[in-house]
Amino acid sequence: MTERSRILIADDNQANCELLEAYLAAVDCEVQTAVDGQDTLDKVDSFQPDLILLDVMMPKQSGFEVCKRLKNDPATNRIMILMVTALNERGDIERAVEAGTNDFLSKPVQQVELVKRVENMLKLKGVTDENERLRRYIDEMEKRSGE
Repeated sequence: MTERSRILIADDNQANCELLEAYLAAVDCEVQTAVDGQDTLDKVDSFQPDLILLDVMMPKQSGFEVCKRLKNDPATNRIMILMVTALNERGDIERAVEAGTNDFLSKPVQQVELVKRVENMLKLKGVTDENERLRRYIDEMEKRSGE
């Protein structure tokens, strides 16, 4: 049996968290929420999500800052990040890409679009993780054959 995917919703607006959580009921996953940038980083350590739905405008650290920190850390850089934001100016999207986001979605979020993107990102995460596991296995086999 495969392990359920873990999704962290990071948004300082409780109503947004509840809405996104309700939308994700259609996805077989565990969900936790974070209320600000620092809480998000703390929950990443304890919850180890596969995907983060990350609001940009949050207290303590912005979504841009959180994304950049996670993507620059080898321990967390494979976590998929979907920035969910009311910002939709070209400069905001460029900042999100520069911070390392995997995708972005503008508010107000449509349920069908959110669910489809989440499902696709979780599939991609699964394939990426499997490729990494196989790469490590091959490296180990090559080391053993060289001994």
